[in-house]
Amino acid sequence: MSVDSGQVFTKGIWQENPVFVQVLGMCPVLAVSNTATNSLAMGLATAFVLVMSSTLVSWLRPVIPRQIRIASYILIIATFVTAVDYGIQAVSVELHKALGAFISLIVVNCIILGRAEAFASKHGVWDAIKDAAGMGLGFTIGLFCLGGVRELLGAGSLFGYAVFGDRFEPWILMILPPGGFFTMAAWLFVINLRKEARIASLKARKTLEETRHAT
Repeated sequence: MSVDSGQVFTKGIWQENPVFVQVLGMCPVLAVSNTATNSLAMGLATAFVLVMSSTLVSWLRPVIPRQIRIASYILIIATFVTAVDYGIQAVSVELHKALGAFISLIVVNCIILGRAEAFASKHGVWDAIKDAAGMGLGFTIGLFCLGGVRELLGAGSLFGYAVFGDRFEPWILMILPPGGFFTMAAWLFVINLRKEARIASLKARKTLEETRHAT
């Protein structure tokens, strides 16, 4: 199947961003994005599983029976999630505890299973890698945008380093569960405003061109 090589990677970063456009994987997005460190760790872990599972699904697609493809995909995803789980625990026990059960829940993340079924199972290995890398990067960026804002406003720091002065009064609400919903809503509002402004600009440009042709 023919695909645009460049767009395969970039679409997951902006046009089809898993967090801000498709609004997928909201459980880990809202639950672990209370700090920039947790957000980045979960984003990179998910991106790794996404790339590796998509690669293997694409490579094995000729030999996976259609009737058991979903079960096969889940088994492949679970293998890499287990590797990530042990890897994070070996690197930092504190980070592993902070992410908790959400590491294991990567297995049922709809982004990963969705890309395996919708793209990796229908395209070659190289295209599957680019698609998964773009989606993984887009997911990581989305998580970091939430985690960075929540940590800055909720603790006055970023990656644990103080950013604001001693007079700053942290908004404790931002690092609590409701803060995730507020931050997500604010980002969606800003992104939708940008989209509407871009659409209005394109319409104005098209109208101007039509007027010039008419005259």
